[in-house]
Amino acid sequence: MAVYTHGHHDSVLRSHNTRTVDNSAAYLAPHLSAGAHLLDIGAGPGTITVDFASRVGRVTATEISDGALGLSRALASERGIANIDFSVEDVHALGFADDTFDIVHAHQVLQHVGDPVQALREMRRVAKPGGIVAARDADYAGFIWFPLLPELDEWLRLYREAARLNGGEPDAGRRLLQWARAAGFSDITATASTWCYATPAEREWWGGMWADRILQSALAVQLEREGLATRSQLQQISDAWRAWASDGDGWYLVPHGEILCRA
Repeated sequence: MAVYTHGHHDSVLRSHNTRTVDNSAAYLAPHLSAGAHLLDIGAGPGTITVDFASRVGRVTATEISDGALGLSRALASERGIANIDFSVEDVHALGFADDTFDIVHAHQVLQHVGDPVQALREMRRVAKPGGIVAARDADYAGFIWFPLLPELDEWLRLYREAARLNGGEPDAGRRLLQWARAAGFSDITATASTWCYATPAEREWWGGMWADRILQSALAVQLEREGLATRSQLQQISDAWRAWASDGDGWYLVPHGEILCRA
């Protein structure tokens, strides 16, 4: 089992809570139908999950622990959504019968698991014949930004080191096609999409969020605990994020790999 590098601190959820089908699963949207039963692996705070619930017949949301699953359960309750079931699951060994779901979806999950090929095998197993297995993951090595601040280079180096120490693969986006083929899929559509932050409001949100995460999240705790960075170094990175956010020339690109696989 890999360890989830980000954790669930409020500074992390500020990012995850903005995700919707339109900005995070647009590649899958044309395949959603009113009668479909969709399995959402790693539902997180549930914003994509509840969006799915408005577009398909039923959603089953999973997380690795009841505490993590409580985030999406709470959002569904808050919005009065009744067509979502919840189940604590390990994607390496899902507790569902073969051929159960029309669509199996995972967003920013495979980069954090110990064996993404086995995860995809399980996602395929629980999908109905002819159903869809969909995954989208960022690729950290492909992140690009301007202005070029050395502290942000250090942030990226530290994040990728921490993620790999936790058993994950931060450069997952470029590997999704390979992993899907290794999992036994032959009908695969591999695409890519991006998030781009360049307006003052976008920079304030993205830069401010990471300025806090590098000091307060599970990543910050790990970096200090394992001697990868000092508090002073993390503060310098945080300050650089705020400097980037306040720069009128600031621009940031996050690339993602995507796969649509027929079971």
